[in-house]
Amino acid sequence: MNGYAGKMLRVNLSEGKISKEEISPSLKRDFLGGRGLAIKLLWDEVRNADPLSERNKIIFATGPLTGQAIPNSGKMVVASKSPLTGGYGDGNIGTMAAVHLKRAGYDVLVVEGKSAKPCYLLIEDEKVGILEAPELWGKNTFETQDLLEQKHGKNSGILIAGPAGENLVRFATVMSQKGRSGGRPGMGAVMGSKKLKAVVLKGTGKVENFDDAKLQELGKKGYAEIKSKESYDFWMRQGTMQAFEWANENACLPTYNYREGVFELAKEMDGYVLEKLHSGRKGCPLCNMQCGHIINDSSGQKAELDYENVAMLGPNIGLGNLPQVALLNRMADEWGLDTISLGSCIGFLMEASEKGLISEKVKWGDFEAAQKLTIEIGKGEGRGKLFAHGVKGAAETIGKGSQKWAMQVKGLEVSAYNCQACPGMALAFGTCSIGAHHKEAWIIAWEIANDRFSYDKP
Repeated sequence: MNGYAGKMLRVNLSEGKISKEEISPSLKRDFLGGRGLAIKLLWDEVRNADPLSERNKIIFATGPLTGQAIPNSGKMVVASKSPLTGGYGDGNIGTMAAVHLKRAGYDVLVVEGKSAKPCYLLIEDEKVGILEAPELWGKNTFETQDLLEQKHGKNSGILIAGPAGENLVRFATVMSQKGRSGGRPGMGAVMGSKKLKAVVLKGTGKVENFDDAKLQELGKKGYAEIKSKESYDFWMRQGTMQAFEWANENACLPTYNYREGVFELAKEMDGYVLEKLHSGRKGCPLCNMQCGHIINDSSGQKAELDYENVAMLGPNIGLGNLPQVALLNRMADEWGLDTISLGSCIGFLMEASEKGLISEKVKWGDFEAAQKLTIEIGKGEGRGKLFAHGVKGAAETIGKGSQKWAMQVKGLEVSAYNCQACPGMALAFGTCSIGAHHKEAWIIAWEIANDRFSYDKP
């Protein structure tokens, strides 16, 4: 089957063993794409494993279109048994690592076992090595990216577990390229449990296609069609932040831990404010839409913003200052924390304080308290121990009815859409395989466009 490299790379960190396996045509056909392959492998090999044990495996997988000259093809799936939910967990991440994995000759990388010491993988086409990395352990994801680029070149594809992953925070993610994130259900913690700090990829090969000329023609047509859309200019100005005004207008912007859907300070931090503060864009490889928009955060550093992290670290915690939100987002990226789950944890803490369920007083919009909690969660210290298992775990510990406002499905914190105003989206979140995640459940735009208030009409 064309479009695939046809091989799986398997690395056992316990034994230091590296092997390469052919992927059968039937497996590629029956379990389409990187996610299909990852689900099949995990189902067969780790069903009864403890997520943070060496029996669990973490899988990085691509599909037949990954790395091709067509729109949105620069992504990969990172999947494992989730330490946050106990079930299947995955995320997709836009990174040059996806392109390099395919060009190196592999559709899938399976990492199993556990290293005795901190290490990273170096994959250069056929050459694969497990390298000790004590000097990287404890470094944040931005520092690690810089150090590995200095050693292996800026064109390398790099996947990183931050300090939160090392400390086994259950919603630690896999980071790449200083802002690209994937694996909300704790894929970074799985890397950390294996003492795997990073994966560095450098591929130079080419994937065999059935008809290269036709594929290139379709790619050019796709890129041109995207740019021709009437909304393209607005998208390039605001990216996913254009959803911020839309969500607030339609009462589905998560506000004060999802208690409300409209934020009174929305106009002080929406997409139009982003435009005024704008200093650059970032996007996934081979994509001409560039969702990530860069501003200077409140400390003067560059920070990449999208709708989800602004909504969860802004209105959901009562914070209406965009540069301060940007700093919280940058901190989360440096620690390797999922921003959606982090915002949910902070909002939960503030509501628990308001209701008198904890002795500490933390007011809505308290920026310093949010910074402090982010660091504590990343370190797994102080209050961070309470939230290291997410809001479900925190609510189970606190009790006193707090489970009712711990915003999660299957243990995964709810993405940045308040479903009280959108019952169809609530159903989508409730039936999503990994928990409440917008990339698998996004009926809300259709629901609002087609009269969400008509469900009870004849």
